[in-house]
Amino acid sequence: MEISNTENQKVAVNLVETAQNFGGARLVECSQSSAKPHLDLVELAQQIQTADNFTKANACSKLSVIAEQVRFLQEQARKVLEEAKNNSDLHHVACNFRKIPGSVYYLYQRSSGHRYFSMISPEEWGRSCPHNFLGSFKLEHDLSWTPSGDISRKSEEMAAIEKILHASEVTSKSTVANGVQISIEVSEK
Repeated sequence: MEISNTENQKVAVNLVETAQNFGGARLVECSQSSAKPHLDLVELAQQIQTADNFTKANACSKLSVIAEQVRFLQEQARKVLEEAKNNSDLHHVACNFRKIPGSVYYLYQRSSGHRYFSMISPEEWGRSCPHNFLGSFKLEHDLSWTPSGDISRKSEEMAAIEKILHASEVTSKSTVANGVQISIEVSEK
């Protein structure tokens, strides 16, 4: 059944169909129970429209949260790709020695534009530094590069992560008793 609401919009209202006999027994007088005044049907249509409006608003709200999360993830992906490109570029810089994770290396550029890594800092070169100093980088144990300005922040982050990992170490012990596997987790502190 369609009913026009106060804004002259048609709203479909589904009413429960009437059954004269349910299981062979007459429960109520159908003519008395199914007859609804016009105002009750309009009110029912308004409730349905209100519910539809709330449903749409809830869906839009949840979708906007998801859209915000997608934007955040896109930004994170952009940063990861940029970091990967920078790491790759630094790994392809000329170097005449074996790079050791945990060490800091100094990036220089010759007047020809050729870049190379050195173990000698600009301070150690002093005024006799023959090339343009571009920056210093620490080779991390995961073979990523950290610019010298971010080394202390990265070290603090890694220390915090180590502390969390150490605090949440769990040893799992299991045994079989009466054919049932029993596991016990013991926290080590």
